[in-house]
Amino acid sequence: MKKYLLPLTILLLLLASSFDSEAQLKLPQASPEAMVKQTIGLTEISIRYHAPGVKGRKIFGSLVPYGQLWRAGANEATLIKFEDDLYLNHERVPAGTYSFFILPESDTVWNIVLNKDTTLWGLEGYSELNDVAYLRVQPKAIPFQETLQFSFGDIGTNTGTLNLTWENSLVSIRIETEIEKKALANINKALAEAAPDDWYTWAQAASYMIPKKEHHQKALQWINKSIAIKENFFNNWVKARLYAQNKEYEAAANLTAKAMQLGNTEPESYKTYAKEIESAYNDWKKRR
Repeated sequence: MKKYLLPLTILLLLLASSFDSEAQLKLPQASPEAMVKQTIGLTEISIRYHAPGVKGRKIFGSLVPYGQLWRAGANEATLIKFEDDLYLNHERVPAGTYSFFILPESDTVWNIVLNKDTTLWGLEGYSELNDVAYLRVQPKAIPFQETLQFSFGDIGTNTGTLNLTWENSLVSIRIETEIEKKALANINKALAEAAPDDWYTWAQAASYMIPKKEHHQKALQWINKSIAIKENFFNNWVKARLYAQNKEYEAAANLTAKAMQLGNTEPESYKTYAKEIESAYNDWKKRR
């Protein structure tokens, strides 16, 4: 029987590969990696960090000394990413990914520092020349929390807060995103790509504009386009609301009456809006 021998170089490579795969031993980390993500307005914001525990230690003013920059976590730099330009505590910050640091001055005054260098391990290699934001914040006392944690809260249409809690301290950053520019870009793109029989995208775009009086005429053009494609209760209801916004209550009441009539042909879809439409009709009928 013939014996087939592998060349020595191939054999060594196979052995090395086998050794590497076995050497990658995964064990629990003292400060496990964590990630939290939130969309505010139309902007996605994410934070990736390693979460240390208190473990019986005094943290702020001791393990994290006052007057020294701290990585806001453990191991490599804590990273925060913004899809779009936004405002943090009313300070404009460009879209991008940044290292996130905290500089606590005392029990009552801390500073948040964002830095363009995202390759840092702790403070090694940090340069203030790469700072893009420096935000003064006031920590608040909270019940004891063992593990460092980032979270989002108070989410509104285009606002929210980013919270960092650890030990007995909480710091929050106010976030405000710009939605109008991106929303209009999304609308224009969707309308440009809408199929010839797509009445709903035109109606949806017009409906979004109802509270925005500066776009009233544009919204009327869009809803008329929707009705021209396929008239139904929904686009008549949107058009009625546009007229009511302009205090043209007679036209609004007439369109609402038409929406109610057309709703009988689509009872399943109409029932979601029925109460609101009928209530508006009764109101606008009195005002015309």
